Amino acid sequence: MSALNIYLVQTALNWENPAANRARLQWHMGQTTSGSLVVLPEMFGTGFTMNPQQWAERMDGETVQWMKAMSADRMICGSLAIEENGAFFNRFLAVFQGEVVAQYNKRHLFSFAGEQSVYTSGDATCVFEFQGWKIAPFICYDLRFPAWIRRTMLEDRHEIPHCVLFVANWPSARIPAWDALLKARAIENQSYVVGVNRIGNDGKGIAHNGHSQVLRFDGDHMMQPHEREGIAHVVLEKGPLQQFRLKYPFLDDADGF
Repeated sequence: MSALNIYLVQTALNWENPAANRARLQWHMGQTTSGSLVVLPEMFGTGFTMNPQQWAERMDGETVQWMKAMSADRMICGSLAIEENGAFFNRFLAVFQGEVVAQYNKRHLFSFAGEQSVYTSGDATCVFEFQGWKIAPFICYDLRFPAWIRRTMLEDRHEIPHCVLFVANWPSARIPAWDALLKARAIENQSYVVGVNRIGNDGKGIAHNGHSQVLRFDGDHMMQPHEREGIAHVVLEKGPLQQFRLKYPFLDDADGF
């Protein structure tokens, strides 16, 4: 399909309370439409918890089952704390029609908060497809590491992803960096960029002010950053992206890995 309907869910998260967060997000998702891609924040079940021993779920856990139930006619994606084979991962999941169609374990763990001490870093890139769109997902701190993103984007130069997706718990204190880096990633990768962040204070008192946004492949905003709770709808068009890449074939000159 040439158009992709995306809904960005920017919401506060109840600290380490998956049941309350599922109920809150289910209300938001009642505003989305069939055939759309719905994007939730990083660790939408718990907030950015460093207590995975208590709060991480398995892949057959309640929140993954909830995602499957909600995905009958639309794709649901976001990250969760997941336990697997005795290790903990900050894992992005894309779920459609009751099936997990893609998963990505966060590559760059946020050492400033001790994430690397309790979670295991991923070592695999991820690109998934939905309605003919190639989408490359990343999680929060990954945004600061353009080489990893470029490696993902250019692994198949014949099928460069159309959209780069970031889910985050990015704090208000560093939100100017979030805004600047999202813009940079759009320009350097000549792709749509979608960033979904939370709002509200977490269990450690750290404030978040959202700034979820969508950027075009030339760095201009399709949806400006905002700080209110709610769900935003954006329609991406493939034609303008393809024309831009043909007119300015800068990615042809990018170094490989």
